[in-house]
Amino acid sequence: MHNFLIFLGSARDSTPPRPARLGLRVARQCERHLQNMGHAVELIDPLSIELPAAFKPHFAYAKGAAPEALDALAGKIDAADGYVMVSPEYNHSMSPALAHLLNHFGSSLFAYKPSAIVTYSAGQWGGARAAVNMRTFLSELGCLPVSAMIHLPKAQDILTETGDFAEGTDAAAWQGYFGRTLAQLDWWAAAARAQRAVEGIPAAAPAFSRDPSQRNAP
Repeated sequence: MHNFLIFLGSARDSTPPRPARLGLRVARQCERHLQNMGHAVELIDPLSIELPAAFKPHFAYAKGAAPEALDALAGKIDAADGYVMVSPEYNHSMSPALAHLLNHFGSSLFAYKPSAIVTYSAGQWGGARAAVNMRTFLSELGCLPVSAMIHLPKAQDILTETGDFAEGTDAAAWQGYFGRTLAQLDWWAAAARAQRAVEGIPAAAPAFSRDPSQRNAP
């Protein structure tokens, strides 16, 4: 059993556009799928996390001085075996809410673990253009995304509010579509956890944990 975090990349609970909280449907389907695979899963909703008004990342606080909510999430990120990033598309890029939340944490918490990219839209593109931007973002964060991705165009027609596949959809085909990406995530999570247990983090390539000069050329 692995421990996965699903980050919901939307903090919008108003309309229009409709429906509100469309991404929650997508996140719930990912959650259910991973649970059916036998994994422990927690959904991280930005609306349930109280972030400081002035931006200050978790690693910038003295030890023990970070806000409780930030500290608790840092512990969950550190303990996780992998991540699912669920995002709509804003101006061909990932969700500002998701980027803002993730930017509070350093790559040392995410490093040497896999991630999966899941995007959605109420229109025809399924957020696919945001996924291009997300690959570079997640790679820099240290949780390399698996090759398969999930894109859901017109997600409101595919999923109900509970995250189930709507009547009239080919549920088996959609299950297989989700399964391809999440199976890759599962495989890489197992491989990375085994390698971390045997060898730990390589001394020659430590996780970014202090300041940008760690990556400077001589």
